[in-house]
Amino acid sequence: MSKKVLITGITGMVGSHLADYLLSETDWEIHGLSRWRSPMDNISHLIPRINGADRVFLHYGDLRDTMSIRNVVQDVEPDLVFHLAAQSYPQTSFTAPLDTMDTNILGTERLLGAIREVRPDAVTHICASSEVFGRVPKEKLPIDEECGFHPASPYAISKVGTDLVARYYAEAYDMCVMSTRMFTHTGPRRGDVFAESSFAKQIALIEANAIPPVLRTGNLKSMRTWADVRDAVRAYYLLVTVNPTPGAYYNIGGTYSCTVGDMLDSLLASSRVKDIRVETDPARLRPIDADLQIPDTRKFSQHTGWKPEIGFEQTMADLLDYWRSKVADGTVFLAR
Repeated sequence: MSKKVLITGITGMVGSHLADYLLSETDWEIHGLSRWRSPMDNISHLIPRINGADRVFLHYGDLRDTMSIRNVVQDVEPDLVFHLAAQSYPQTSFTAPLDTMDTNILGTERLLGAIREVRPDAVTHICASSEVFGRVPKEKLPIDEECGFHPASPYAISKVGTDLVARYYAEAYDMCVMSTRMFTHTGPRRGDVFAESSFAKQIALIEANAIPPVLRTGNLKSMRTWADVRDAVRAYYLLVTVNPTPGAYYNIGGTYSCTVGDMLDSLLASSRVKDIRVETDPARLRPIDADLQIPDTRKFSQHTGWKPEIGFEQTMADLLDYWRSKVADGTVFLAR
């Protein structure tokens, strides 16, 4: 009998790519949690399947509403849960810390509480973040799973809570709940509030003569290790299918490290416009930043055999082409 899977945040970048992967690689029934107002852009190609009840189903709910989450879990009775939904923008968390904490920490509690009541035997993946490690001294690089938490934003603090709630449910209630600390991952469908996607969008708009040839940035010195979202969702599939271990927690990430500035240089080198001026926008700077995000992923790789397959240059090329395609459609975008 086919498994039933619940993906919270199915309309996001990661959730939509995960749905694509599971539709391609499994015979599972895909149930997605979304808010009634969630944009459908990332899953627009799945709408015919949703309309036809062809393996993909949408359920409306909100992580801040206990009853809606309980109702969805009761309706689906999932065998597997991928909890990807979150207030996921670190910059936004500085201006909306309470919304961030409620959605990410209490939302995870609400979801796990409902799973405990309805399907305590479900295999559940809770997505935390590498941001939990925050400001890491150089002597502790690369960052392994036992590195101490030093969160550098309300978002990062909320993801510490998310990670700990996951482990609590595994240990207290003997549930198969696992958490991941995914390091920087990107690609097509990445939200434009994230640096690399904002840069790619601005380049696409400049190429289309929609904005002047000035690209606005925040902190370009932060070091990141980059992974492709399509590698990330493959990792999440392996997490729940290769000897899933209750209470386990893993770092997952790519192998290519460079600064945000180097990443920008890569995108600019691919631009059709060669005289783009780069300016620092104070509004894009965080009060505090996590600046050395380099993972040690051996624990997860040894457990599952996973390794990244899509290179950095391909990821950046696909991201830029994604925004070129969206700009070519004639959509009017905020210049952010």
